[in-house]
Amino acid sequence: MSGVTDVGLRRLARRFGASLVISEMVASQELARGDEEARMRAEGEGVLPHVVQIAGCDPHWMAEGARVAAEAGADIIDINMGCPAKKVTGGWAGSALMRDLDHATRLVEAVVAAVRVPVTLKMRLGWDDASRNAPELARRAEAAGVRLVTVHGRTRQQFYKGSADWAAVAAVRAATSLPLVVNGDIADSADAREALRLSGADVVMIGRAAVGRPWLVGEIARDLAGDAGRQGGAPDAATRGAAAIEHYETLLSLYGREMGLRHARKHLAAYAEHAIALGSKRARVERARIVTSETPQHVIAALRAMFADVPLEDAA
Repeated sequence: MSGVTDVGLRRLARRFGASLVISEMVASQELARGDEEARMRAEGEGVLPHVVQIAGCDPHWMAEGARVAAEAGADIIDINMGCPAKKVTGGWAGSALMRDLDHATRLVEAVVAAVRVPVTLKMRLGWDDASRNAPELARRAEAAGVRLVTVHGRTRQQFYKGSADWAAVAAVRAATSLPLVVNGDIADSADAREALRLSGADVVMIGRAAVGRPWLVGEIARDLAGDAGRQGGAPDAATRGAAAIEHYETLLSLYGREMGLRHARKHLAAYAEHAIALGSKRARVERARIVTSETPQHVIAALRAMFADVPLEDAA
């Protein structure tokens, strides 16, 4: 997720038990040309396996971006054909590629040919309800050498409105023998089980629900595996607070103070929201202040206090 799954968030999610984490969406042409911000989006230090998601509409630049990512240490290249943002689809990238499957197939073939590491593909159900062509795209991707597909259970025209249609992903399951990941609106273990049941997928992907909760994916993974109790369930409040602080400090270190403060805002707001959900009175008071603060020392102290304020009986 662009602007969200930075290397700090990915490190934490892996540490808390996520099986696989994926970089922010990176513009392939910018990465290939050496753009510094694109490089930071693709950063994977301390994250194994390292997956870089690339986006674009030109087979040449997608291949070059994939090659640069692999040479920099990416273990897997993920192709984005699911992003619904207008600034992406307006350039015929992201989910706009589902409007022209011949072109989408050429793009996949170029990326697979450019690298020796596995290539995966993320898509939506289709561009709109009149063209739910994810099964056909999955078939073509498999023939082109893709090793896994992920399907978000909405069309592009839905953006994030309504509910993800997990049952519709079953048509992709019927169309391909590739490992299948179901995505969209999965926020807890019950959602994960139902998404797997309805879609026939092998794996679930957690997106927006993990913002402000990098421990969530590991919680769900342990619960699905039946060993949540043995692993101790959710981390305690102090551990969550320490994770929030580590993430904040990583953003400042990665991007520098000025840019790091901007990148941190959405994450700080999400950490505060989840502290409030756990019962932190301090988080209610500090939420707006930490999002706009330009003083890292204050933000760190506030995060520590927010999670320390959580009642112990709600922190487990």
